[in-house]
Amino acid sequence: MTGPAIDNATDLGDVGAGPFGGLRGQLLGAAERFGSGPVAEILGGLVEDVDRALREPLEIFPVCHHSPSSATAMARRLREKRPKVVYLELCEDLRPLLDELHNCTLPVALQSFATDIDGFPAKWAPLSVVAPLTEASAEYQAISYALTTPGVELVLVDRSTDHVFQWEPREDAEAGNADDDETALHGDAVGVEIGDLRPRFAELEEHLLHHGKVRHWSEWWDQYVEQPLVDADHDTYRQVMVLIGSLFRRLRPEGSDRTAVDEDRERYMWTRMREHLASSGADPADCLYVCGAFHAASRVEEFGLHGTGTFEITPRTATRWQYGLIPSSHSAIEAQFGLAPGSVSIAAATWAKALRRSGLKPFRLGKRAPKKAPAAKPPAPQAPVTDRLSDFLTAAPATDGLDEQELLGWCVDIVRLARKNGYASSTADAIAVYETSILLAGIRGRRRPTPYDFQDAAITCIEKDAVPGRRDVARLCEILLGGDRVGEVGYDALPPLARDVLDRLKPLGLDLEKRTIQRALLNLDADPHLRPCSDLLWILRRLVPHDAVQPIMGSRRLGERSIQESWDLAIGRNMRSIVELGYEGVTIEQVLEQRLRKAVHAPQATAAHALEAVEDAILYLGARRFTDELGARAVELLAAERTVDDAPEVLRRVRRLLTHYQATEPELPEWCQAFVTAGYAHYCTLLPTAFTDDATGVRQVAAMLGFLLGMESLALSLGCDHTQLELAVQQSHPEAPAKVALLWAAQTQLGLLPLDELRRRCDELLDNPLVVPSFPLYLSGFVQALEPAPALASLVVEVLSKAFARLPDTVLLPWLPKLITTLKDHAAEMVPVLVREAGRTFPATTQALDAWVPPWSAQAAPPPSTLAGGPTSELLTTHPATCDAVAALLGLSPDWPTTTTGSALLTEYPTTTNAIAALLN
Repeated sequence: MTGPAIDNATDLGDVGAGPFGGLRGQLLGAAERFGSGPVAEILGGLVEDVDRALREPLEIFPVCHHSPSSATAMARRLREKRPKVVYLELCEDLRPLLDELHNCTLPVALQSFATDIDGFPAKWAPLSVVAPLTEASAEYQAISYALTTPGVELVLVDRSTDHVFQWEPREDAEAGNADDDETALHGDAVGVEIGDLRPRFAELEEHLLHHGKVRHWSEWWDQYVEQPLVDADHDTYRQVMVLIGSLFRRLRPEGSDRTAVDEDRERYMWTRMREHLASSGADPADCLYVCGAFHAASRVEEFGLHGTGTFEITPRTATRWQYGLIPSSHSAIEAQFGLAPGSVSIAAATWAKALRRSGLKPFRLGKRAPKKAPAAKPPAPQAPVTDRLSDFLTAAPATDGLDEQELLGWCVDIVRLARKNGYASSTADAIAVYETSILLAGIRGRRRPTPYDFQDAAITCIEKDAVPGRRDVARLCEILLGGDRVGEVGYDALPPLARDVLDRLKPLGLDLEKRTIQRALLNLDADPHLRPCSDLLWILRRLVPHDAVQPIMGSRRLGERSIQESWDLAIGRNMRSIVELGYEGVTIEQVLEQRLRKAVHAPQATAAHALEAVEDAILYLGARRFTDELGARAVELLAAERTVDDAPEVLRRVRRLLTHYQATEPELPEWCQAFVTAGYAHYCTLLPTAFTDDATGVRQVAAMLGFLLGMESLALSLGCDHTQLELAVQQSHPEAPAKVALLWAAQTQLGLLPLDELRRRCDELLDNPLVVPSFPLYLSGFVQALEPAPALASLVVEVLSKAFARLPDTVLLPWLPKLITTLKDHAAEMVPVLVREAGRTFPATTQALDAWVPPWSAQAAPPPSTLAGGPTSELLTTHPATCDAVAALLGLSPDWPTTTTGSALLTEYPTTTNAIAALLN
């Protein structure tokens, strides 16, 4: 067993002593029949825990989270006792938020949020804690009573949200929580609830579900706890809830980390309550302690007003916590706390039915609190504790017959909903659902059909084998029984940033607090006053989830401004994200500036990240000084980099920024000039290593060359030295085929390698059968070289055409898939350049293709050959038979040119010779 042992003789006396002596004897007798050992200890301990909790002078009110029976018992007890101090198991630093619940529609969640953390691992950021509230919950009844009744003090006594993460196991917190659609309203926040009553090992839960003939824990709890207790008196309710809490506590596996945390929470709460009682002088008889039933059966030394233990509360960390209210929903609560879908909606329906049946008036928060307190009643003397458990556990449940009107209403309404959603349902289906619900309840040993029986019957009788629409019958039953109710946070309860966003978007003429998607049309030329709305929407697009603000028409890029824009807005549905932005700043622009500054100074920030931040600052903020700050940081990051992994991204972004500044500014900013010069020197230094490093890809080397060659003229005008680039290229000796092709292209661009020589080398590669299998890699390098040397596009088209023309099918067909995959993986963005160049090179029609001669194959006609004088020419002309035979073999006509010697030419034409002689004389 976990926790400190309690001496039975000291606390409770003999077995037969006390109000629960008879029950204890019965349980111990049953334990003897089952055998001694842990069973006797557990059964005896249950009664001990109940007796100990009920004998405490400070009244303990055990509850379960989102339990209609707990809410009913709480409302009834508050009206009877009228306590002056309510101690509530909730994070103590959330107390200021409770006053804002007047402006909200439940369900909502109290949230504590931190982005700048100190004392926790940096990878945990941001930290978030939520505590959802529904109207059918005991904690909301206690809060409403305390806030609407003058003279009542509400004290939150549970650990602070900072301690939640201080006590969080490091390995569990690092794993994180998965985010899905159902928990979108709460995200990955840590959930805090009052009274988490659920078995903590699978064997017990499986046993209860099997013998209870139910599918999941929520149905078991509703059937065997909620329904019997919803109309129980106060004493019976307290004893049963403490008994259940003690049972689950004692059956928890020994040594559980969760038990240690729970016990520390109990020590924390009792320490806080004793401190408050000592400082305020309140009478414990006028106080009420609301906590989970699990904690009501606590066995720590600090338990009770006369507890012997002392607990030292550690100080909070330096983390800055922000607080606010966010919308919640039934489905978000169910998903976050592991409840069955629809269970919170069913609990709300049970709560409403219990109120109608009992006539009990619950406590609700209105816009204003009562002006004067009701007449104070003298506290009634505490009645002696009597055993109510024995009768409750042994007596047969009260007869609660079938509520025909309720069941008939459900059956008619589900058929109507099903018909609206595409099901071919009729009155016969309503009758079938009615009869099947009663049949299922009888099979499962229930006095009347529960909502879960009705749901199973509706699925069986209506859904059959197909779902024609978006909603299945199970979802329709949830809608029928209350639906996924979604809360709203009122305007006055929103942080300043959220209110500012709603105010600045008022010119759109839309009710942005609705959860529906609304279309906003902005004609920015006709209505210039809408431009601030457009600017704000683009910033929201940058900061919040994309489904909150979705542009349908219009864009925002450097050098572009839309004339008309169309937006789909779902701000009300994503109010949680807007509220969390309010924890980071007062205005949306301030939040964006802080995030950009934080991004460029993060440990993992790179020059590409800084250039992206510069671009965002230009697009959304337009602050020149802030942009220069981010640009200077980009220069620092580039100079500090030792790899070139981000070279393609750096090249793309700096080109875009240079084009923007050259089009809009009279001169480049200083940070741009410094970035170009630093980048030129940086990439020249790393170029030889990048060519030989196997970890550096071809695309990265091509981007480096694109930066060096594409911005060379600008760099030289800013004082860089061209010799540095030539030396870097000459010192590069790659071995990979793609990088070799890149080097050749760079040498050609710099004039170190003539184009004819490069063409000759390519021809040699195609003629070498040993190189042909690797030729796609060379070709990939040539295609990547179009980045630094776009003039080589015609050569690449020529080389590719020669490959298809010269290579035989036995070589070309196996080589073609490799060529395609190489181009796709390494040069996908350059293929369109090749396609455009091929379109300019090849003829446009098929008729012209037949007579087309490739430019690289067309050669000038050779001049007529003449035989020079000498022995060789005399031999050939004297004996022409051999040459005639070779010409006949080759199919050529044996035409012999006349031999003309230089002396005969001068003799025949003396005029030129005489003129030259006269000139020389």
